[in-house]
Amino acid sequence: MSTLSGRFASPATSLEERFGVDLVRVLALAGVGSLLLAPLSVLWFVSNVAGDPVVLALVVVASVLAASVVARYLSVVPAFLLTLGLLIGGGALYLLTLPGGFNVLAQGGTVVEDSISLLTGLSVIRIVNAGVWAQAAAPAPTFLTVYLALRRRYVSAVGVAGLTLSLFVLTGDANVPTVLFGVLGGAAAVGLGDAEHRGGGLRAAEAVAIVLAVVVVVSLTLSVVPVVAGTVTGSGGGSPLLGGGGGGGTVEASLISAGSNIGILGSIELSPEVRFTVTSERREYWRVGSYDRFTGNGWVRTGPSRPYDGTLQSPRGSYRSVVQTVSAEGPLDVMPAAWKPRRVRSSDVPVSVTSAGGLDPAQPLATGETYTVESRVVVASPGELRAAGTDYPDGLLERYTQVPANQPDRVAERTARITANAQNPYDTARVVEQWLENNRQYSLQVERPDGNIADAFLFDMQAGYCTYYATTMVSMLRTQDIPARLVVGYTPGEQVGDDQWVARGLDSHAWVEVYFPDVGWIRFDPTPAAPREAAEQSRIDSARAEGEPSVDIPETQNNSVTPTPTPPSFGTPGDGPNGNITVQTATPDIRQRQLQSAAANGTTVPGAGGGGGGLGLPDLSREQIGFGLVVLFGAAAAARRSGLTGRAYREVWLRYQPRTDPTRDVERAYERLAYLLEREGPNRQPGQTPREFLAGVTDDRARRVLELYERSHYAGEVSEAAADEAVGLVDDIVTERPSLR
Repeated sequence: MSTLSGRFASPATSLEERFGVDLVRVLALAGVGSLLLAPLSVLWFVSNVAGDPVVLALVVVASVLAASVVARYLSVVPAFLLTLGLLIGGGALYLLTLPGGFNVLAQGGTVVEDSISLLTGLSVIRIVNAGVWAQAAAPAPTFLTVYLALRRRYVSAVGVAGLTLSLFVLTGDANVPTVLFGVLGGAAAVGLGDAEHRGGGLRAAEAVAIVLAVVVVVSLTLSVVPVVAGTVTGSGGGSPLLGGGGGGGTVEASLISAGSNIGILGSIELSPEVRFTVTSERREYWRVGSYDRFTGNGWVRTGPSRPYDGTLQSPRGSYRSVVQTVSAEGPLDVMPAAWKPRRVRSSDVPVSVTSAGGLDPAQPLATGETYTVESRVVVASPGELRAAGTDYPDGLLERYTQVPANQPDRVAERTARITANAQNPYDTARVVEQWLENNRQYSLQVERPDGNIADAFLFDMQAGYCTYYATTMVSMLRTQDIPARLVVGYTPGEQVGDDQWVARGLDSHAWVEVYFPDVGWIRFDPTPAAPREAAEQSRIDSARAEGEPSVDIPETQNNSVTPTPTPPSFGTPGDGPNGNITVQTATPDIRQRQLQSAAANGTTVPGAGGGGGGLGLPDLSREQIGFGLVVLFGAAAAARRSGLTGRAYREVWLRYQPRTDPTRDVERAYERLAYLLEREGPNRQPGQTPREFLAGVTDDRARRVLELYERSHYAGEVSEAAADEAVGLVDDIVTERPSLR
């Protein structure tokens, strides 16, 4: 269509011609950047949790700027030598921050073991001084990737960034969306780089966009297919790319079987199955492990384990010895024991000791296997704890007061207001503990929030279970520079004799330990006991009624033993020189008043869970938005290659004429008419006048438009009325679509 071909030229081509932009090169560099951002996002997360993300950002920006300068002046060999220097310098910087400094190099076995551990699944977030490690690891791959990309060595740049991303795949730190984004960026860079070398232009770029969109669609389609065989009951079949869910497991699986990383879930269930029995002269919490590094949405245990050599440290303060014998009633992959274990008296299973002093079996215990542990349980009165002071050991304060860098400041501000009258760490811990008990409800049915769990539980949620309570208390105390950690294990369980208890899966629990100088770690439990125990008993009753297996052993059938109370390690809050601590239920804030009003009226408040009315905007994650854009661009490229976009544009152009000025309006009306005529018959020939082109037109409306056009174009006679008439006539013709010839 010669008349209108200029109006429908490729916008991208016009950009290249108008501004001299090599779009294929720009897109190839963007692909390399997307791939590089994948491992850098992992380092950003690590630095946010365990370091300073601002420092990491400055390091990355400096590396990019350095690569941009070096790419203009240095060849590949000197650039590789600079990269090697960055690697060595980063490694030296990290070694300097370790407790032993460069002396760890003398322990070659340790260095090799740690390196192998990283390549076989040890998360970077578990490394000592992980924030410094992230800052030290970022410059070399960033510098070399950017250098190679700017030198148009796209395949080599993709190789460097891809190897970096592969490291984090091996460590388990790169999730599926991150890896897919990196793969898409690398594929785009290779394809577009090849197109640039071959001079393929934007047609090749469109082909790459279509392929990437197909990859995303296929990945999403396959990932939402539920897995039928080999899955854990209630685990769900949702796609890891699409997110959502975050629940469906059991408290025990999320805590006891979590290993070195705890992910906080949404709605959750209780398991009534019997796990082990304990013979002990005292009723205690049976501790399994502790976690020191808070990521904002979960917990990580840092530091390596060591083989048990027959000795464990005793607590600093006064203690009582508690000997307990644990018998596995089914497969058991943990070693519950009262804190603090001092000696393993008998065990047929090799035992290792965590960096925090907990016990861990080298292999699961089989049904019927037993072990005996002597523990030394700290005994301290509130007065002693109030007087303990804040002279913490070197390194302990930094390790156990860590919070993510992006945790909102309002957590610290709210904690400071709640504990304003507390004069020491013990009173602060008691106030926070009781405030959470009084102001949040216990429930296993919750919607997992996005973002920082402690912030959400403190400000947005009204209910949760032990993981939420303990996580929030630890985070609140840490904002006040009080060392605290999250602890998991089992509550005492069902007492079936004077010195015997039975622990079920539903007795799994999370609580808090707070450190006091010259005393040690003291247990606090902010989860309301009564509703938790009621929920557990209800689950046992329903399991018995439905005949579920492994709910009882002979000792629990027809059990009539009255349980003895659990002795607190720290006495009662009324003891001590400072008297009672009074913690009242907080005055309801605006959101709580909204919730109370909504409950009375039978309505819902946004963010409070439950179904809500109205359409609303979907709550999309960054990954979903990113994948959606990839699919959108690919679909647009496919539509353009097939001609759909051009046809769609022309149809809109034909039906809708925006008004500007009378002269332009009349010309545009004639162009629309000419377009319709060209669709019916031959195109307008070069040198042919409008009257000659419309010679065979029989429609009077079309001839009137021609007359108005000639007066405007050749004689300059035009008015608003003439423009209105021309546009109106063409609108009628477009609507009716009659034969004009």
